Amino acid sequence: MKRKVQQYITKHNLFTPNDKIIVAISGGADSTALLHILLSLNYECIAAHCNFHLRGEESDRDEQFVAELARKYGIKLLKTDFDTKQYAAEQKISIEMAARDLRYRWFEEIAVGERSQTIAVAHHQDDTAETILMNLTRGTGINGLTGIKPRNGNIVRPLLCVSRKEIMAYIHKNKLQYVEDSSNADTQFTRNYFRNRIIPAFEKINPSFVENLLQTAEHLNDVAHIYNQYIKNLRFDFAQRPKNGNIQINIARLKREPASILYEILKDYGFNAAQCTDILSIIDGESGKQFFSPTHRLIKDRDFLIISPLLQEECEKELHFEKLAAGADLQSVPKFKIDKSPNIAYLDSDKIIQALTLRHWQAGDTFYPFGMKGKKKVSDYFTDKKFTLQEKENAWLLVSGADIVWIVGERIDDRFKITADTKNILKVSF
Repeated sequence: MKRKVQQYITKHNLFTPNDKIIVAISGGADSTALLHILLSLNYECIAAHCNFHLRGEESDRDEQFVAELARKYGIKLLKTDFDTKQYAAEQKISIEMAARDLRYRWFEEIAVGERSQTIAVAHHQDDTAETILMNLTRGTGINGLTGIKPRNGNIVRPLLCVSRKEIMAYIHKNKLQYVEDSSNADTQFTRNYFRNRIIPAFEKINPSFVENLLQTAEHLNDVAHIYNQYIKNLRFDFAQRPKNGNIQINIARLKREPASILYEILKDYGFNAAQCTDILSIIDGESGKQFFSPTHRLIKDRDFLIISPLLQEECEKELHFEKLAAGADLQSVPKFKIDKSPNIAYLDSDKIIQALTLRHWQAGDTFYPFGMKGKKKVSDYFTDKKFTLQEKENAWLLVSGADIVWIVGERIDDRFKITADTKNILKVSF
């Protein structure tokens, strides 16, 4: 057993003999065996225990057992307490998810304090089988069918090479004491239902069910590696990032790919599989349809799906004004030279009667585009310039009373342009 675990540690480069390992220990058979094996292999270990206060006196019994075990082995023990039910209620998540979040967050904190790069947890092959089946019933892509990984950041799983039966055999052979968690029999918890009901039902059909499932997961892991590499390359192909920092997915390019590609890209921005199905159903429809994840917004535009963060710090908008005396001939103004930057406008100051203000575009706005005599709707101007919905929302207008003076960064109103008769010039820098 020890040789098997050591070979697995070496194969996956989980840690070295010189590393300090924080071992997550509940007091149950799995984590007790893990700690015993690592200490027997002469690794430096620190025990870490969480009391979630979900089982009353039994939770306190587990904490006391772990404390006695740490004293017996002569190793350091770190422990903490959580009000798991309150956290689950505040976050509106299940008790299982709350305990997981609290646990791993604390592990990362103590790893920093102990200057350790390794946190070992006691997941084994049966846990992998349960995870695969749970993911399958929830609906998952290929990555959800590859099982639990040996490493995830600082978290390592040295026992993924052994089964629950092997662990119990090790426990009995070495006469190790451990505590039973009564909640493991409670099938109201999803994982317990799979562990105690679903997997035993499959094993009645085929006693080698778990072993065969794990072999399938290994094959799928190779396929997933190829698939993920393809997705990575594809991002650079048609998920563009223009200067504004948003993500643009080329719709024409997207149509040539399998439907699952969209989910693989959008899941990084918080969108779920059901939303991706809805998005695909409207890509041939009119522009303007919006979808929201907890962190991002997706807008269906003409040729692109545009993804932008929901929470953006509002950039400071500053206008700087400089008055220039023009006289009869603009060229006679000392050092006067037209700057053609789109963020600078030159206006006839005497034509601006009312105070200047800055605001966003509103429905019904009209102006007289520079170089034209007729009036035009600002919305039509945006359409002609192929503005996206977000670019329209972010556009700024410099107005004098009811008159638009400048679509900032775009075009001034013809009524306020400088001419040969201009006496005073207002230079506006945005």
